[in-house]
Amino acid sequence: MRLTLDTCVIASAFRSRHGASRILIDLLHARRFLAPTSQALFLEYETVLSRPEQRMVHQLNDERLEALLRDLAELVTPVPIRYRFRPQLRDSDDELVLEAAINGSADAIVTHNLRDFLPAATLFGIEVLTPGSILKERLRP
Repeated sequence: MRLTLDTCVIASAFRSRHGASRILIDLLHARRFLAPTSQALFLEYETVLSRPEQRMVHQLNDERLEALLRDLAELVTPVPIRYRFRPQLRDSDDELVLEAAINGSADAIVTHNLRDFLPAATLFGIEVLTPGSILKERLRP
């Protein structure tokens, strides 16, 4: 199964050791699914996790955050962006997620913001699911 993870899912996983987003990262470590991710999307993960408001919650120092991002980089499946399909969504930052999913042949986009990706993702045959629903429906831990 190929699941492109929205930045909000990555941020949630870093903010809490419990919850569906963190379980997804644990399952990614266990190689239970592939996570097609473009370079631009991964850079967005890094940018968001480095924001002061995120740092206040995850409380990781620079070295630890860099180490965890290196680990995450080893886990995701790199996707070159061969085709751009813009504009499809209201938020241009979400376009990074959709393009990675399309170019990476993802089965689904996993996000906490379903309506941000609907109906555009479904036009490309990509489901849009929350972390909780993907765990219940497809990836029992």
